[in-house]
Amino acid sequence: MEQPKGVDWTVIILTCQYKDSVQVFQRELEVRQKREQIPAGTLLLAVEDPEKRVGSGGATLNALLVAAEHLSARAGFTVVTSDVLHSAWILILHMGRDFPFDDCGRAFTCLPVENPEAPVEALVCNLDCLLDIMTYRLGPGSPPGVWVCSTDMLLSVPANPGISWDSFRGARVIALPGSPAYAQNHGVYLTDPQVSGVVFFSVETAERLLATHVSPPLDACTYLGLDSGARPVQLSLFFDILHCMAENVTREDFLVGRPPELGQGDADVAGYLQSARAQLWRELRDQPLTMAYVSSGSYSYMTSSASEFLLSLTLPGAPGAQIVHSQVEEQQLLAAGSSVVSCLLEGPVQLGPGSVLQHCHLQGPIHIGAGCLVTGLDTAHSKALHGRELRDLVLQGHHTRLHGSPGHAFTLVGRLDSWEGAGTYLNVPWSEFFKRTGVRAWDLWDPETLPAEYCLPSARLFPVLHPSRELGPQDLLWMLDHQEDGGEALRAWRASWRLSWEQLQPCLDRAATLASRRDLFFRQALHKARHVLEARQDLSLRPLIWAAVREGCPGPLLATLDQVAAGAGDPGVAARALACVADVLGCMAEGRGGLRSGPAANPEWMRPFSYLECGDLAAGVEALAQERDKWLSRPALLVRAARHYEGAGQILIRQAVMSAQHFVSTEQVELPGPGQWVVAECPARVDFSGGWSDTPPLAYELGGAVLGLAVRVDGRRPIGARARRIPEPELWLAVGPRQDEMTVKIVCRCLADLRDYCQPHAPGALLKAAFICAGIVHVHSELQLSEQLLRTFGGGFELHTWSELPHGSGLGTSSILAGTALAALQRAAGRVVGTEALIHAVLHLEQVLTTGGGWQDQVGGLMPGIKVGRSRAQLPLKVEVEEVTVPEGFVQKLNDHLLLVYTGKTRLARNLLQDVLRSWYARLPAVVQNAHSLVRQTEECAEGFRQGSLPLLGQCLTSYWEQKKLMAPGCEPLTVRRMMDVLAPHVHGQSLAGAGGGGFLYLLTKEPQQKEALEAVLAKTEGLGNYSIHLVEVDTQGLSLKLLGTEASTCCPFP
Repeated sequence: MEQPKGVDWTVIILTCQYKDSVQVFQRELEVRQKREQIPAGTLLLAVEDPEKRVGSGGATLNALLVAAEHLSARAGFTVVTSDVLHSAWILILHMGRDFPFDDCGRAFTCLPVENPEAPVEALVCNLDCLLDIMTYRLGPGSPPGVWVCSTDMLLSVPANPGISWDSFRGARVIALPGSPAYAQNHGVYLTDPQVSGVVFFSVETAERLLATHVSPPLDACTYLGLDSGARPVQLSLFFDILHCMAENVTREDFLVGRPPELGQGDADVAGYLQSARAQLWRELRDQPLTMAYVSSGSYSYMTSSASEFLLSLTLPGAPGAQIVHSQVEEQQLLAAGSSVVSCLLEGPVQLGPGSVLQHCHLQGPIHIGAGCLVTGLDTAHSKALHGRELRDLVLQGHHTRLHGSPGHAFTLVGRLDSWEGAGTYLNVPWSEFFKRTGVRAWDLWDPETLPAEYCLPSARLFPVLHPSRELGPQDLLWMLDHQEDGGEALRAWRASWRLSWEQLQPCLDRAATLASRRDLFFRQALHKARHVLEARQDLSLRPLIWAAVREGCPGPLLATLDQVAAGAGDPGVAARALACVADVLGCMAEGRGGLRSGPAANPEWMRPFSYLECGDLAAGVEALAQERDKWLSRPALLVRAARHYEGAGQILIRQAVMSAQHFVSTEQVELPGPGQWVVAECPARVDFSGGWSDTPPLAYELGGAVLGLAVRVDGRRPIGARARRIPEPELWLAVGPRQDEMTVKIVCRCLADLRDYCQPHAPGALLKAAFICAGIVHVHSELQLSEQLLRTFGGGFELHTWSELPHGSGLGTSSILAGTALAALQRAAGRVVGTEALIHAVLHLEQVLTTGGGWQDQVGGLMPGIKVGRSRAQLPLKVEVEEVTVPEGFVQKLNDHLLLVYTGKTRLARNLLQDVLRSWYARLPAVVQNAHSLVRQTEECAEGFRQGSLPLLGQCLTSYWEQKKLMAPGCEPLTVRRMMDVLAPHVHGQSLAGAGGGGFLYLLTKEPQQKEALEAVLAKTEGLGNYSIHLVEVDTQGLSLKLLGTEASTCCPFP
């Protein structure tokens, strides 16, 4: 089922218990908004609880007040008004209590999860999963109101939980299967085993709750009450606010009740709470409370049990380790069932089953055995782990701030240790720990503490400051062994300032912790980028690029891409690295500064381009980077710089494709007499499958396969060229729509007249490039043009080319025209070129011309009949052609069922080509998958021809068009879509020729000889423009070359 539209939140509030964490978590929300996880217009607020123990109910009331206050101010009110709630969707997320296994709480605990569809690459925290669930699963369909969600649980909710909101009012709890033991103490215990951490309040109920903020003693739950000197009150969301709305609850029972989280207190506290409950009863009792049970979901509270936490982060039955956003040099050392998240592991780092590594940069040899959690360690701490095996331990590095000074501290506990009572430390009883280490109870607790009260959270175990040196893991790891150093480690430990876990929590520097995690994430990401490029992996780096740009650190990524490009051993890797630089620059422009496609010939960039043209890759990349630094100041410059990086990539593509010259050879034959015409004629081509896979760099990085047909249009071979030698040492060029009608005439008398051969739109550029690629003219020679021509040929040449097809037809005109021009020229110069050599020569010519393009057009038009062209994923680029054998009589049957419809729309493939190459270099998953499908379907299409099955070929055509649209979005004009819809009932299949965007539409009709019938169908359809239908038949001749009689040349026939 399709994922429902997400909730467009009006406000998202994250509550937290520490004042110094507000700005930290506010930034985290804003980062997620930049990543497009949160709608751009959503108001984001991180809100401090008025008191540390205000309770989930008090935190909810305070957050609701803050949201209403901000919305009131935004609406222009000068006082808080509940009217702003009527059109608001508000999400309140509670951070909850401290968590032993993550300094930033359960909300920011990283999970071993990657989202391959995320536009921005990032670690996935529990908060991210809950945001996704609330936005796309639980929230959709709900009316305006207030959602409240705890962040202390791991939720799983199906895509469509089936919650009905018809005639809803009051409050609703969302219940899921889970542990009733937790619900009795923390959530709402409904019916075994249903628990909830998610609540929705209708606008009416939210207004009632908001109204209590002005009434004592509930005003003490808010920052306004605190600022007014009110005595704090602890209020539970479930056992106070929701409980008073539940059925079968009497006022007397409700008033004397006490939530489990409050514990046992004095009578004064109970009386104060009773007064608060009485106020809630008055406001909320008449509001209905309902439950929505999501039976296929799950709820798992994140307890303080290390064993349970490790189990939630690992897959015990998994065949291998989970490696998420991490770079691991020796993956074979990671045991099945282990998990590595956001780590750099260099050298031999062994990880046992059921163990988890997070946010670590380690250098082996290191051996972490089974049942361990290790987080927050850097390379400087690796040495402390050398030569030691950890097992069933939790070792964490912490960023601290003591009296304003930043520092590091470390904690070490056992996997089996209890955080909620007396018991063990490092998995052994306290008595055994004391005996093994020499530590005494008075080292850890005050003298009046009884042995029965010894507990881990209050034990002053963890050094935070040493008088003479920096601390490291070794300051705790010594406790694992019997002392053999004369007590030196114990004395150093005692000499340190130590804190308990409870004392350490307010000293944790959460801003530094999150910054450190972000830094490590990008460090491993740079390793990933380098590896993906150098190993030629089909992984997209665009989400990583967006992450670097949106979090303000594109510099290191640009430097890494420069290094990869400069050191690349082949042009494909270097070109992709440069394309990634262009992507970074484009992302930095953030959609401003103009279109990505555009000119790339600014004189300032010619110096780096010249290095690349000469093959000096390292110097070229360095010069590109130097020039790039001048273009970073504003979006328009960034976009222009991106275009020039793509231009640099085109130089490298051109050099790679030039390798096709290896397969171009000529044979000397008798030189035709002066004035004797050599005429080359060709059919057009129709592509039936695989187009785009022949386009460099796909042709040599993926490997291409295209099935094409040589075709005559209305009985004619529409493309041709003729050449002859003339006595004048000049080049006479002519281009026209027909052999007997030349509309563009050019005379080249000197080399300067040929200089624009590489500018595709210059008059006669293709013909000029043909002379250069045929070796008739050397444009960079010191000899004048006339000297070159006279010395080798005793005179000049006249070359005419023509095409009876409209510009941008999609039938391969320009490439086939290049082939005919080269064939005619070479023969006029006394050489013969084989057809396969000519295919490669056209590849070379189109790179010289700078139009780029693949090989399918010349294969389709120069080679006869039905055939498959293929190129392997390697350089030098070589194209091989296989004729497809069809059943007897099938060619005539095909001719009777194949029609061309000229749509009246033309579009240059080059505009589409730039977008496709950009998507390919970005390795967008949909494009990579589609490219493989194109190649695979070519073989299926060939089988359809061998069977002679028109319906099967029609299916191939239809899916081929869908593939083309996926490859180049925007290639289907609305009028063409309308035309295809009208024709659909009459055809087996249809597709626009070539890259699409216009030109010819080819049809495989269900009935034979349907030209007149379809003309009648289209004539009845309005708004189709200037279309025409043409007969088409398979050409079995391909390129034809003939010498005509001698004609005397006139003295420069061109004006």
